[in-house]
Amino acid sequence: MKKDKVYFVSDLHLGIPTHDTSLERERLLVKWLEEIKPNAAEIFLMGDLFDFWFEYKAVVPKGYVRFLGKLAEITDAGIPVHVFKGNHDLWAFDYLEKEVGVKLYRKPQIRKIFDKTFYLAHGDGLGPGDKHYKFLKGVFEFKPNQFLFRWLHPDLGARMGNFFSQRSRLAKMDYADSIDDANFEKEKEMLYHYSLKKIKQHPDVEYFVFGHRHIPIIIPVNESAKMVILGDWLSHFSYGVFDMDGKMTIDSYSG
Repeated sequence: MKKDKVYFVSDLHLGIPTHDTSLERERLLVKWLEEIKPNAAEIFLMGDLFDFWFEYKAVVPKGYVRFLGKLAEITDAGIPVHVFKGNHDLWAFDYLEKEVGVKLYRKPQIRKIFDKTFYLAHGDGLGPGDKHYKFLKGVFEFKPNQFLFRWLHPDLGARMGNFFSQRSRLAKMDYADSIDDANFEKEKEMLYHYSLKKIKQHPDVEYFVFGHRHIPIIIPVNESAKMVILGDWLSHFSYGVFDMDGKMTIDSYSG
């Protein structure tokens, strides 16, 4: 089969709300990955794969073996898988690259896909406002703080991390669940304002692709560029598809 499509998905938040429900979503995700594998030229995982993730020197959070195994199978088959760190998995270091074979990104990227120029980022901390989160992100990314967190027993560290990550996620979901195509107000969307700023610096960009906001939507930025927010794999089960004809769509998977 021809490798004529590129896939994007974000905000999987595996691990919540319970082990059983997370496992059900993980199985559905693996089924989707298996179905897209034959025609996938590349796969972009745009952040928040897990609701909490921290890599100790010799320990990673247990679980997710079906998902990680499927990603390893895909990369072993020669299909590039790109992972952007989100605010829930910003403590991913080198495990996913070494063991699973993905390419891990810590900053926004600009790159060509089928002759179109994409600006790619998870979306956290971008755009105006949200100063409280931007401060916290700096605290979490401060290497001495990461070193100190490693000294916590993994059971305690994971419990603390899951507590705070769920509070953040629930706030995002309360917002996203109230948004749809009909009442989305782009003037209130921080990623839209961020895209407006970046298109002036990079006028060749044709697609801005983000996760983070849990809203599946595509809107124009200007006459030549569009902003794509991918939704999530919690309530929307949404993903983006870009084909060789230059068309970007958001679809939903039900299995």
